[in-house]
Amino acid sequence: MRTLKGPGIFLAQFMGDQSPFDSIEGMARWAAELGFVGIQVPIGNPNFIDVATAAESQTYCDELKGRVEACGVEITELSTHLEGQLVAVHPAYDTLFDNFAHPSVRGNPPARQQWAVEQVMLAGRASRRLGLTEHATFSGALLWPYLYPWPQRPKGLVAEGFSELARRWRPILDAFDEEGVNVCYEIHPGEDLHDGISFERFLEAVGAHPRANILYDPSHFALQAMDYLSFIDHYHSRIRMFHVKDAELNPDGRSGVYGGYQDWLQRPGRFRSLGDGQIDFRGIFSKLAAYDFEGWAVLEWECCLKDQEVGAREGASFIREHIIPVTGKAFDDFASAGASAESYRDLLGLDP
Repeated sequence: MRTLKGPGIFLAQFMGDQSPFDSIEGMARWAAELGFVGIQVPIGNPNFIDVATAAESQTYCDELKGRVEACGVEITELSTHLEGQLVAVHPAYDTLFDNFAHPSVRGNPPARQQWAVEQVMLAGRASRRLGLTEHATFSGALLWPYLYPWPQRPKGLVAEGFSELARRWRPILDAFDEEGVNVCYEIHPGEDLHDGISFERFLEAVGAHPRANILYDPSHFALQAMDYLSFIDHYHSRIRMFHVKDAELNPDGRSGVYGGYQDWLQRPGRFRSLGDGQIDFRGIFSKLAAYDFEGWAVLEWECCLKDQEVGAREGASFIREHIIPVTGKAFDDFASAGASAESYRDLLGLDP
């Protein structure tokens, strides 16, 4: 067993135009003051990381690491959630997802996809230069409009969708393999990889690629009414990253998992600040420790009720209190009988 690293914080929901949220050093100091020891960094803002330079320059990466660590934290992972989304976009979502891309490729889906693949590839090389072994992303989705089987899905549609998704991601996975970095897909509604079965379909389609792994976020399973603890039992060997995010699901006679097109505040299923929802984090931290999880416990704050800075401050303490310093000995070692292998048959009442 090993003790989880943390607490860390995902910067995406906090970044902004005002100090200290407008630069990596400003946010690093802010995070350290709140009690975090790590920051997870999206690649899209050059005030935080110039990913193209980071992919090519070891000097730039060494200096970036030094500047961040001088503020009291370290970089835990890079993130290409928005860029990964653009690797696979169904045309129904073209307009809404266009804003995730550089202005030069908006309105041009093939160019946008190529740009997105390039950005993810750059992040893989940058991760290696920064000494990171895990990378956070989304899978994108071609099949999401067909999630509910009405009208009836044509036979072979799902297989073709996963085959195409694998075709797009296989070269990226191979490139990350060359860099020694794992691609950790956040299993998330809106992505073709949104639960265990869909991850298994993708894993089969990419030939059980060793770099195809999971960013575990229990909130997305709670809102699907899944057993998020059992998920760890099934997939612990592929879980390489952990977003600590709370949620609640309170279905009633008017609405349930689908939410009735309501905004987040009114939905039966909604994200909450840590400790305000229904997630059994003691169970999660216990399972991850028992399964020898090597990574970070990283706060992702998304709450429609609580102020974000309050949520961040409370989140740092919450994670620290839930991290289990694992034991190096068995609790009953004091009562060890000290029997040797030669005595086992005797202890069982058997002939030598």
